[in-house]
Formats: sequence, C-alpha cells, structure tokens
Amino acid sequence: MPKMKTKAGAKKRFKVTATGKIKVAQAGKRHGMIKRTTKFIRKARGTMVLSEPDTRIVKKYLPYS
Repeated sequence: MPKMKTKAGAKKRFKVTATGKIKVAQAGKRHGMIKRTTKFIRKARGTMVLSEPDTRIVKKYLPYS
C-alpha cells in the first residue's frame, strides 16, 4: 500500500506538541490593524492551541505527526 500524503498547506501552518495538541498562529493579524483594538492585538500575539473538534480535522491532514 502506498504512503499517505501530508497536506502541504497543513504542514506549513500547524505544529503538533508532544502531548498531541495542535499549535497554530493566532488569526486576524495580517492587515487592518488600525481598526482593531489594542486589546485584540495584544491577545493575538504568538500561538494558540486548537480546539478539540478542529484538532480532529487537522490530524487527518498530518498522518505522520
């Protein structure tokens, strides 16, 4: 049986932690910062962990992680 393919977009966007959670960059910081509140910009720094339903979807895209 051939190897399964990893989704190329997923391997660029997501990292799997040692406990199996999916780490992803916070959304909403590409453009339009003038209209966003300072509180939003501050909270959107760094990375976040995906919710459980989203984690199940993303893990299908990354079969070998």
